Amino acid sequence: MISLDLMPPLMFGGLVLFLLFGFPVAFSLSAVGLFFGFLSIELGFFTEAYLGNLPLRVFGILSNELLLAIPFFTLMGAILERCGLAEDLLEGTGQLFGKRPGGLAFAIVLVGAVLGAITGTVAASVIAMGMISLPVMMRYGYDMRIATGVIAASGTIAQLIPPSLVLIVLGDQLGKSVGDMYAGAIGPAAMQILLFLSFIAVVAIFAPHRMPPLPEEARTQRGWPLYAKVLKGMVPSVVLMFLVLGTIFLGLATPTEAGAMGAMGALFLAVVNGRFTYALLREAMGNTMRITAMVIFILIGATVFSLVFQGVDGGIWIEHLLSHLPGGQTGFLVVVNLFVFFLAFFLDFFEIAFIVVPLLAPVAAKLGIDLVWFGVLLCVNLQTSFMHPPFGFALFYLRGVAPKEVLTKDIYWGAVPWVGLQLCMVAIVILWPESVTYWLDRGTGVDPSTVRIEVPLPDLPEDDAPPVFR
Repeated sequence: MISLDLMPPLMFGGLVLFLLFGFPVAFSLSAVGLFFGFLSIELGFFTEAYLGNLPLRVFGILSNELLLAIPFFTLMGAILERCGLAEDLLEGTGQLFGKRPGGLAFAIVLVGAVLGAITGTVAASVIAMGMISLPVMMRYGYDMRIATGVIAASGTIAQLIPPSLVLIVLGDQLGKSVGDMYAGAIGPAAMQILLFLSFIAVVAIFAPHRMPPLPEEARTQRGWPLYAKVLKGMVPSVVLMFLVLGTIFLGLATPTEAGAMGAMGALFLAVVNGRFTYALLREAMGNTMRITAMVIFILIGATVFSLVFQGVDGGIWIEHLLSHLPGGQTGFLVVVNLFVFFLAFFLDFFEIAFIVVPLLAPVAAKLGIDLVWFGVLLCVNLQTSFMHPPFGFALFYLRGVAPKEVLTKDIYWGAVPWVGLQLCMVAIVILWPESVTYWLDRGTGVDPSTVRIEVPLPDLPEDDAPPVFR
């Protein structure tokens, strides 16, 4: 006879077993959830009526307007990937910094940040920069591991810098507004860019032969024409960034509305650059459809799993497991981040966000942890899921567009120091919570419980006053 206490670990074990056999995550979640749901009914842990909540939860997912931001931002990134904006940015910025050792690497990190701020997707950044800059870096003698590492890492900045899709998903799962998640991510995103640039500067100082400057003949533009070329690439990007992020931070638009405006802005840029074709639009919409369908199916599967998991007191099991760790909040954060880092070797950020985060959020709230800060911390950690050898998606994207003479082992070894830098950012956010909370709205500073509203009574003659005033 199976006891109720054994059901939560058995569900986790069953899910891990399905994933090890290579079954799709969305269907594995649904299958495990339904199997243990019917088993729980047979064992009397809950009734058939409990599973009647499932259609309502699925309808809640499909009617969630916040999740509509995902296809909009994905469509915007897919269009910008093909409209020539990345080429203009990389060419101009590369010429600007090219005369210094590591100049191309500096340019790639900066352009990766800009592309991340207007696309919100890693694939668009890595593919664009891999196709454009990797052959140039190879031609002018960059160390292969430095070249591949900086391209993959700069693409992952899109995971943290608004309008990141990860922040949208985490905000939904944690029950926090996307605007707060975006505001909280500003500080860590800026620090991560500085951390990447600092690493490049150190390598350029102590090993300039690994990232040489562009030769004189490669620097074809100087003076005002060069600055005009950089501005040509930057101005549309800044306008689109304000259209997407500025309207959210100013309270003029919801993330979904801002995503719709961003998609229209991306179409406009494609038309202005002379790159718009119906084939481009069809490819971008097809890519958006595939990603959106994947997200929805994973979310539905996670809902099936979590409903049954909560029905067998899985939430209590998780809370007991994590809230009694030595060290209180610190012990909880260390264990959770190690756990998420380990899961990121095998699962992508959507799967981790939909499966694990709903289980961790109640424990974090009970321990007094700010959920916006906790979400941004997890977002920083989840960046490593794109850089982990051998399953990191950024490495797969780069492998797909890299010339055949680039060895896979160089791509993997090139990613290792950047994963270390990302883990340094995790430590910084844990040790310095103000890096996130400083950017959040502090409110009015008034405690609502201390507010008293006194309504003066009307001055009426005794004879005319209602009975209540006598």
